[in-house]
Order: sequence, then C-alpha cells, then structure tokens
Amino acid sequence: MRVIQAREAGDAGVLELVQLPDPTPGPGQVLVRVAAAGVNFIDTYRRGGVYPTPFPHVVGSEGAGVVVALGDGVADVDLGDRVAWSDAAGSYAELVVVSADRTLPVPDEVDLEVAAAVPLQGMTAHYLAASTYPVKSGDVALVHAAAGGVGLLLTQLIVSRGGRVIATVSTADKEKLARAAGADTVIRYDELGDLTSELPVLVKNATDGQGVHVVYDGVGKATFDASLASLRPRGMMVLFGGSSGQVPDFNLQRLNGGGSLFITRPSLGHYTSTRDELLWRSGEVFEAVRNGSLDVRIGARFPLAEAGDAHCALEGRATTGKVILVP
Repeated sequence: MRVIQAREAGDAGVLELVQLPDPTPGPGQVLVRVAAAGVNFIDTYRRGGVYPTPFPHVVGSEGAGVVVALGDGVADVDLGDRVAWSDAAGSYAELVVVSADRTLPVPDEVDLEVAAAVPLQGMTAHYLAASTYPVKSGDVALVHAAAGGVGLLLTQLIVSRGGRVIATVSTADKEKLARAAGADTVIRYDELGDLTSELPVLVKNATDGQGVHVVYDGVGKATFDASLASLRPRGMMVLFGGSSGQVPDFNLQRLNGGGSLFITRPSLGHYTSTRDELLWRSGEVFEAVRNGSLDVRIGARFPLAEAGDAHCALEGRATTGKVILVP
C-alpha cells in the first residue's frame, strides 16, 4: 500500500510517499480501505516533533472508509461497513488498522469524504459547546479562527444552542464564511494594529462593556492574553489548541485579577473516553450532518502524494474549513 511517512522531525519537506506491506488487523481490530483522510494541526505537531512521536512514522489519525477485513473477536462491525475514526495512527494511507471500539458508524446519506472531515473537528466542536462550557440561550462566546475547520462547526453549534458568537478571522473571505455560519459580530485580525490591546476593547464594545461568557481559543500563544482580557467576571477560557504556538507559563493570580476567571485545556480523548460517549458525540454530529442542520465545509482536497502541500496550506493559514487527503 502507499502511505505518507515522516522520516524525521521537521517541516513539511520530511513527508514522503512510500510503499509498505498491507497491514493485518489483530484481535479487536478492523482493516479499512481509506476513502479520505483528515488533515489536522496535530499531524503537524507530531511531524515537527512538538508532540513526541517515533520516527519514521506514517502520519495521520483521522479518516473514513469501508471495512475490508476483521480481526478476531470483532462482533459489532461487519465487512462492508462504512466507518470513520478520529484516532487511528497511520491514516495517511490506502489501508489503515482501526480498533473496532473506536470506529464511528457513518450514515448512508453522508458521503465518505464528508465523513472524513467530521470526526476530530466535529466531535471537538461538540464537546466544546455541549460539555466543556455547555452553551445556553443568551450566552456570548468569542470563537477564534472561526473560518477554520473547528471554528465553522463550533459557531454553528453555539448558535443552534441559543448562543451568540463573536468571531475572529483574518480575511474578508473568511469573514463571509463566519457570518454564513451564524457569527453575529466578526473582528478581523488583519485590521488590528495590536491584537492584545485592541481585541478586548472591541469585544467589550460588542457586549455592552461586559465581555464574553466563554472564549474558545485554538490559536494559543498569539491570542491568549487578548482572550483572557475579553472575558467577563467568572467567564471561562477554553484553550483547546495552539496553532500559533504553545502558551507560556503564566501566573494563576491573573485569573483572580480578571474577575475570578476559569481556564481549562481540554482534549478530545478525555471527552470520548468510553464507547458510549464516543457514539453519543459522533451520533449527534453525524445526524446533524445527515439532516442538513450542520454544514461541513471541505476547503481543500489533495491527492495522498501531495500531503506536504496540504500541511503547508494548513500551517500557512491558506485554507478554510477542512483539509482532506484522497488516496
């Protein structure tokens, strides 16, 4: 089979297309022919050595496809099933082994390329809005990078729960996407002289001086200080990523000075730790996709061999919505 392998830690240039033997599923596993693989920032963190990962390794952890072989002891998944997954190592490949208990059933009405775009970002948006800070009617949320894969889905879910979204984006085209997803107010990074000082003022102006109930921040280092300053007293800072870099250590006393603030650094794994929770989250997301209430934007499709270009596009903020690889 053809795979994309990172031969060593480094930039996108370390990715290479190689041939490896077809894998065989072990007990409790299934073998899936990949229809599409999702491209995510976590893939770039592992490729770059930010997250410790053995080298060389086959990149990717998310995708969708059709089950073509079963390992011993698999009872709840059948040959020919259409499945998706968010955490199977080596997903930038033509074939991938997935633990049967981590597979997500894909409704017949949902295209497999769309299904590949949903697991990680869709379930992330779901846990952020439904569990980490359960948005309720009247809440105001600041969503950074609102035209990105998580941002567009998260904005839609917040609005569907009765919340109001103040979005940040970097271009006019991204502003249109954020507004189409339901953002009430859109702030452009590219129009600010100093984000740290100016963004909180704009947020306070848009909330009658109060600030937001919650900030969903997947950008990290570049936006962290502005995010904290945009919260109202007893607001919550949800830091779920670091696309601009990791946040330096900071003095917890800042939370007191900001108004008894809360802060959390969640991850999808802790919000899908059981099979029941995994199926609940993915089921709600896929049902919303199936019935049309959640729009999934695939911003870019790349052939498997062009995975390096896909990483460059993602890291260079040249994409909107989801980026996928098609074997």
